[in-house]
Amino acid sequence: MIDGVACTKGDLARRIAEVASLQGEFTLRSGQISNRYFDKYRFEGTPSLLKPLARAMAELIPAETEILAGLELGGIPLVTAISLEIGLPAAFVRKEAKTYGTCRAIEGQNVSGRRVTFIEDVITTGGAVKDAYRLALGEHAHILAVVCAIWRGDGAPTIQGLPELSVLPVFTKADLENAR
Repeated sequence: MIDGVACTKGDLARRIAEVASLQGEFTLRSGQISNRYFDKYRFEGTPSLLKPLARAMAELIPAETEILAGLELGGIPLVTAISLEIGLPAAFVRKEAKTYGTCRAIEGQNVSGRRVTFIEDVITTGGAVKDAYRLALGEHAHILAVVCAIWRGDGAPTIQGLPELSVLPVFTKADLENAR
């Protein structure tokens, strides 16, 4: 549903592209320069887009997942919405462990010995995923996959340095570019 109307995956791609695609010169987290940017906060902050996107992402969650772990910051609204959609507990992965309070890098759930699926917004090379993977291994989690809203990288979805980690995108950059 988008704005109260049933929608297809193509409809959702079109609406996300309309709302979130920006033209200009942008430096990505990976350091790459791009003339197109997908502003995740524009679709993550719009309930009529966040809800169907969470449903589409939920369909990609491996069945053996015990905990969903959203990566700071863009993965947090997504993991919360998906958790509400399917009833799995959510954890929140910081970029680094806090230096106060619990001093933990992963908040909300104990991931030790648990089967965890990462939730991320937009992935180009996977630098943030690689960092989160190291933190989760440090807490003895078993990482099954990463489900993302948009794969904007080149070629097949994969994380540099973690080729064994499945990357399961709802949309690719091409899906959004062709949806407009």
